[in-house]
Amino acid sequence: MPSSLLLEVPALADFNRAWTELTDWLSLLDRVLKAQRVMVGDLEDINEMIIKQKATLQDLEQRRPQLEELITAAQNLKNKTSNQEARTIITDRIERIQSQWDEVQEHLQNRRQQLNEMLKDSTQWLEAKEEAEQVVGQARAKLETWKEGPYTMDAIQRKITETKQLAKDLRQWQINVDVANDLALKLLRDYSADDTRKVHMITENINASWASIHKRVSERETALEETHRLLQQFPLDLEKFLAWLTEAETTANVLQDATHKERLLEDSKGVRELMKQWQDLQGEIEAHTDIYHNLDENGQKILRSLEGSDDAVLLQRRLDNMNFKWSELRKKSLNIRSHLEASSDQWKRLHLSLQELLVWLQLKDDELSRQAPIGGDFPAVQKQNDIHRAFKRELKTKEPVIMSTLETVRIFLTEQPLEGLEKLYQEPRELPPEEKAQNVTRLLRKQAEEVNTEWEKLNLHSADWQRKIDEALERLQELQEATDELDLKLRQAEVIKGSWQPVGDLLIDSLQDHLEKVKALRGEIAPLKENVSHVSDLARQLTTLGIQLSPYNLSTLEDLNTRWKLLQVAVEDRIRQLHEAHRDFGPASQHFLSTSVQGPWERAISPNKVPYYINHETQTTCWDHPKMTELYQSLADLNNVRFSAYRTAMKLRRLQKALCLDLLSLSAACDALDQHNLKQNDQPMDILQIINCLTTIYDRLEQEHNNLVNVPLCVDMCLNWLLNVYDTGRTGRIRVLSFKTGIISLCKAHLEDKYRYLFKQVASSTGFCDQRRLGLLLHDSIQIPRQLGEVASFGGSNIEPSVRSCFQFANNKPEIEAALFLDWMRLEPQSMVWLPVLHRVAAAETAKHQAKCNICKECPIIGFRYRSLKHFNYDICQSCFFSGRVAKGHKMHYPMVEYCTPTTSGEDVRDFAKVLKNKFRTKRYFAKHPRMGYLPVQTVLEGDNMETNLQAEYDRLKEQHEHKGLSPLPSPPEMMPTSPQSPRDAELIAEAKLLRQHKGRLEARMQILEDHNKQLESQLHRLRQLLEQPQAEAKVNGTTVSSPSTSLQRSDSSQPMLLRVVGSQTSESMGEEDLLSPPQDSSTGLEEVMEQLNNSFPSSRGHNVGSLFHLADDLGRAMESLVSVMTDEEGAE
Repeated sequence: MPSSLLLEVPALADFNRAWTELTDWLSLLDRVLKAQRVMVGDLEDINEMIIKQKATLQDLEQRRPQLEELITAAQNLKNKTSNQEARTIITDRIERIQSQWDEVQEHLQNRRQQLNEMLKDSTQWLEAKEEAEQVVGQARAKLETWKEGPYTMDAIQRKITETKQLAKDLRQWQINVDVANDLALKLLRDYSADDTRKVHMITENINASWASIHKRVSERETALEETHRLLQQFPLDLEKFLAWLTEAETTANVLQDATHKERLLEDSKGVRELMKQWQDLQGEIEAHTDIYHNLDENGQKILRSLEGSDDAVLLQRRLDNMNFKWSELRKKSLNIRSHLEASSDQWKRLHLSLQELLVWLQLKDDELSRQAPIGGDFPAVQKQNDIHRAFKRELKTKEPVIMSTLETVRIFLTEQPLEGLEKLYQEPRELPPEEKAQNVTRLLRKQAEEVNTEWEKLNLHSADWQRKIDEALERLQELQEATDELDLKLRQAEVIKGSWQPVGDLLIDSLQDHLEKVKALRGEIAPLKENVSHVSDLARQLTTLGIQLSPYNLSTLEDLNTRWKLLQVAVEDRIRQLHEAHRDFGPASQHFLSTSVQGPWERAISPNKVPYYINHETQTTCWDHPKMTELYQSLADLNNVRFSAYRTAMKLRRLQKALCLDLLSLSAACDALDQHNLKQNDQPMDILQIINCLTTIYDRLEQEHNNLVNVPLCVDMCLNWLLNVYDTGRTGRIRVLSFKTGIISLCKAHLEDKYRYLFKQVASSTGFCDQRRLGLLLHDSIQIPRQLGEVASFGGSNIEPSVRSCFQFANNKPEIEAALFLDWMRLEPQSMVWLPVLHRVAAAETAKHQAKCNICKECPIIGFRYRSLKHFNYDICQSCFFSGRVAKGHKMHYPMVEYCTPTTSGEDVRDFAKVLKNKFRTKRYFAKHPRMGYLPVQTVLEGDNMETNLQAEYDRLKEQHEHKGLSPLPSPPEMMPTSPQSPRDAELIAEAKLLRQHKGRLEARMQILEDHNKQLESQLHRLRQLLEQPQAEAKVNGTTVSSPSTSLQRSDSSQPMLLRVVGSQTSESMGEEDLLSPPQDSSTGLEEVMEQLNNSFPSSRGHNVGSLFHLADDLGRAMESLVSVMTDEEGAE
């Protein structure tokens, strides 16, 4: 808004400030609403957010009167001003804030509706999830009951029935899982802006478990049906096989009889025919070999399941019969071959048979060698085991043939004489008969030995290979079980890790809980190190055995090791992040306060933990928070309030609202103080203790008032204010009593409750208080207006006269009790009058009086209403009254009554009677009967300076409880680059720093001198106005607020509502410096100067030019005294 308009229409400043405050609050509320996220599917979190939204809506509705008052004020301003530009700006701002209000309200209502729908959908999903998890649990429980049972038709049939029933149940239960999935998809789709990780993770787990159950049931059903088919076919196959054995046995018997006929060797054609028949028989035997082995294995399984029953005995007999017949058939086949081979060229046939066996043995040995090496995973080795089992069956089948051939060779060599061998052996060249026989014998014996050796070697090779396979299977089985166990445990830990929220999204109060949970997880996963080591050892053992792990196993091992390392790193990083967050944002840190400022400002901390603020644009530092600086600048607008008590109270009220202490109840403040065990009032508090206590206070306020309180900003601002009041040297420590005094003075409570609490803090255990303790309390209390530069109007910073006044009121008792203290405080002593006035200002803020101001025509009157007790139907609003404006025919010294609440009919009648009575009173009556609005105390020039003694005691107590020395910080740390420096550079920098500090102090002193020069000029200007008035005896603008004329009343906000009477004052009352003075410095020397100024203006009835020169001379001497005082203070420093 243009400054020219503000000068032309002064009331626009208040409207502009109120509009800015409400707009900023609405903007902050909207940003907070947009940043809020809830965990979808978490009913507790959603309900908490709904409660917060409800509280926010209530706060919005509570602020609606503020909006209406702003609109009313805007209409009044538009009615008062004729400036078209001002009217346009007011209209535009009202339309904008109404639109912003409607948008925020709509956003709140939509969000609340969305949260209600989310709560409903989440409840439905949770119910569906519970049902889905229940059916998954039932299915898993049934799967766990499945065990290897009897290998019989009935047992297999029962298992098939159970499996099919479970499959049927799964199809029915699929509806539950589908419903849960549909509701989960709805949550993920409709509330994607919120946190849906919980829904996503739980849905994935349910679907994965459901798919695994389906797979296991399907595989089991297929396996059982195949087993059932085999068992069903087993009796038929056995009968069929036995029938074939009978037929083959008959054929073998016929062939055996034929081979034993005489003269068979002479019939070569018959021999060939019999050999062909034997080959056919042997082909059938080999074709039925696999059938025999399958029947034998299945029969053994069935036999084990029927153990102890009659069916088992019968089946055992049939299996024994089958084995016997099979063995006899093979033996007969071998005998037939032996006789046929012996029938013609026997030694040649034996020679060929041995050669065939040698070739076969070599082939089998090569085949066995090709089975190496051992596979790298369990399925591959299992397959190798199956192949080798078939290989061993083949060896077992071939064994009778080899043994029979070797036996035949042995018999042949034993039975045949050398003459027979000579006939059988024919060489191309003639050899002696003995040599021929020896050659045949040597050849057959050598081949038989080679066959025997190769056979034994092959058996040993097979046994060794089987041993390696068995060992590899055992180790790989152990490795697979270990990896599965490790994988399961890692998955469980990874699920917990996946549920972690980002550290930045965690609540500060929950950081310690999350830290403990992560530490517990670290303890739980610590044994996994042994599992990882065990898996690695098993892998190394396999490598030692010459087993090269498969790529799948290698990748699995690498994946497990990587996941373990990542899990360890994630846990350690999480613990580190939580530690850092707890350190940076926890109760023992100030980092969470860094958000209290925005660019280009940055919050920094001095070595003694005192915060200061860096402006990166101007490269400067300052102790005050930027918002606090703005607040102090805005307080300057109140300097036009002529009455110092109200000026101070209105400044404190604005400060109280900026610090949100107007929301703090006395009980909440006491709870926070007790929670931090702040009972020793003489103990000093360091910065962290102050921050912790303030954080507790404002966290509770945030819970009660939701978005009205910005915790970091409020904590930082309140800390800044407390340091400005009680630690101007920035030592980083204030007393507990000072902290309590500052907080309790500005909290929301009844006035007398505050008095009682503060008195209790300085009273002894018996409930009595002496002068020294009361002085400590009043000393801390007077620092509040002193910090605002208003201390001179309340008797100065020397509280000894106030202490003396209190004990004189108590008849000079050595100690006083609470009741006497309350009685004295009810008289509103001069040093404490600002506190009850603050309560009246707070009570009058929302008051609406159905009356019109006779000066500015404001209707209704908002705030204080001042009714004349001299004229009928004459009212003034607080703006006109505080600025000293009067209407024609009314004087400021006329008696008036102050209302901070709407008047009642009884009060109207009473005031009418007073006006009627005052109509008959003269000005002389009001001059002789002044009424004072406070209890005056002795001036600051009287008595000993108890403040000096109190300050000395305070310094002694502070030094006594300080654990380490902290030097005062006269100014914030300068922004200087840190680089290696020589001693000379360091000295120059230190000297430059001292010069800058000295320059800053001189500039501050100069500014104070200039301000007081302006004040003296203002006094001189008012003296000239006095000379120009025709009636010298009239005292213009010399009014004050009188003492209470009615009993105290309580309003809804626990603030006192007082009926005050405003009457004329003489020079013996507060006078100019008490009610009309602008903000003053708090030094004693300045108070003496102001006292001299007061003494320079006697209450004589006449003035002339000579007295005007005399007053000007007095002003000059007062100015010289002021400069002398400032110079003396600078030299003392």
